This record gives sequence, structure tokens and C-alpha cells, in this order.
Amino acid sequence: MSTKRSGIDQQLIRDLAGILDETNLTEIEVEQEDLRIRVSRTPAPVQAYAPAPVAAAAAPAPAAQAGAGAAAAPAVADVSKNAVPSPMVGTAYGAPAPGATPFVEVGQKVKEGQTLLIIEAMKTMNQIPSPRAGTVTAILFEDAQPVEFGEPLVVIE
Repeated sequence: MSTKRSGIDQQLIRDLAGILDETNLTEIEVEQEDLRIRVSRTPAPVQAYAPAPVAAAAAPAPAAQAGAGAAAAPAVADVSKNAVPSPMVGTAYGAPAPGATPFVEVGQKVKEGQTLLIIEAMKTMNQIPSPRAGTVTAILFEDAQPVEFGEPLVVIE
């Protein structure tokens, strides 16, 4: 390290933190001459999903018709118990290629080990297998959506 700098520019750090807030980034790094500053923040805690109203749980037909597009609204009451969580941070895809048939759809029966989706992490496509046999009752992500570790992705009853 160089001895010519007398202190760290706190205003630069504040400005970088402001950029993080404005752009929704989790980390930013700046390098000027022999000075490198990295500002990062911890991601927000994973949100717990509240049970869906009983009326929505009794009528999963609209979610089945909409497919992965209706993934934002869980159609079952006990998401936490039956959800398949994301094993990593990355981008989730419901099909092997754009325009291809999805791996699974709401209402489809799956076997243990069957591929449910893929998550791209560090330019590597990772197949996510079903942990158990059952029926897919909800798909909780949209195609090409960023996902966090532990985030519920698919509900299997």
C-alpha cells in the first residue's frame, strides 16, 4: 500500500453507497491509481411466504392455465412445507431453451430426480431435480428470473 494517501475519502464511499441504493446492486468496486474501494451490502433476508387464502387454494385452475406466468401467486396453502427451495443464487429457467417445452407445468406428476428447472450460475447450467415424487401445484418463479439461495421455486404435493 502507498503511504501518500492520508485517509479514505468518506464522501466517495457515501457516493458509492448511494449508487448501490439507486441501482439495487449489492456490490460496487472502484479503482483509482493505487486506491481500490469496494462497497457491498448484505442481501435482504429471504421473505417468508404467507399462506394463500382458502379460496385461492381451492381454485388452482387459473394458475394452471397461465403456466409459469402465474408463478408470483402461490396456489397452495402450505408453500413452506412442500416447496422446492433454490439450492443456489442464479437465474432460473423453466425450459432447456427459449421457446422449448417447459420441464414441468402446474398439474403435472413428477418423479423423484426428474428435472424441474435449471439455474444458471457463473455461466453454468445446473439442473434442479425433484426431491420427491408428487404433483406440481405451483411454479413460483418466472422464466429468466434471478433467484436467491433458499427461495421457494416449485411446490410439489
